[in-house]
Amino acid sequence: MPISLDKIPPGLVGLTETAGVSLRKRGLADRGVRAAVYLVLDRSGSMRRYYRDGTVQRLAEQALALAAHLDDDGTVPVVFFDTDAHPTTEVSLDAYEGRVQQLHERYGHMGRTNYAAAMLEVIEHYTASGATAPAFVIFQTDGGPDSRPEAERVLCRAARLPVFWQFVGFGDDRFAFLRKLDELAVPRRRIVDNAGFFAAGPRPGSWTDEALYDALLTEFPSWLKEAGALGLLPG
Repeated sequence: MPISLDKIPPGLVGLTETAGVSLRKRGLADRGVRAAVYLVLDRSGSMRRYYRDGTVQRLAEQALALAAHLDDDGTVPVVFFDTDAHPTTEVSLDAYEGRVQQLHERYGHMGRTNYAAAMLEVIEHYTASGATAPAFVIFQTDGGPDSRPEAERVLCRAARLPVFWQFVGFGDDRFAFLRKLDELAVPRRRIVDNAGFFAAGPRPGSWTDEALYDALLTEFPSWLKEAGALGLLPG
């Protein structure tokens, strides 16, 4: 069941209400759709400004508010990645303020951009969790990965799992590789279209919460339908 509004911290009530509007637009609230919301955060060197200005923290809060509708544990597993993936941590309804910056600073040096390592960390965590709902992964980055072939292979293999990857591009990169991932052939390359992408541009913090949620949820409903028809969803 979704978390009741009276259990949401005051600072997240507005976000949670806005997330609910977008879920209703997509018909997901009426269907009682459940999902484990994950957040993957790029901390390559070029991401520094988005940590400093609070944009990444805001994305974590937006993910947490969305999860309040889709899950009932009040937490979002978070994977930070650069040259490698860092072990999964979390933000939660009772520990979210300033949490992203705290974790980011703990990891020290900002490295390169390894999508595959981050994706494998999510898969391992989700598989070990024993979840009875699919995973909805918000995967934020500001550029292409160091190894495109490996990232593509992981995504294609992961198409048989109940995991949907919603990539979000920060910055002024053209994101040609992410656009390619979004359009990989079905069924020749993967059994189902298990990824979406949108570019939030160089000022992602200027997006309204409603616009961001609408973009995040654009392709998820169709994946649920197609993955369900193929018997890929838990339960």
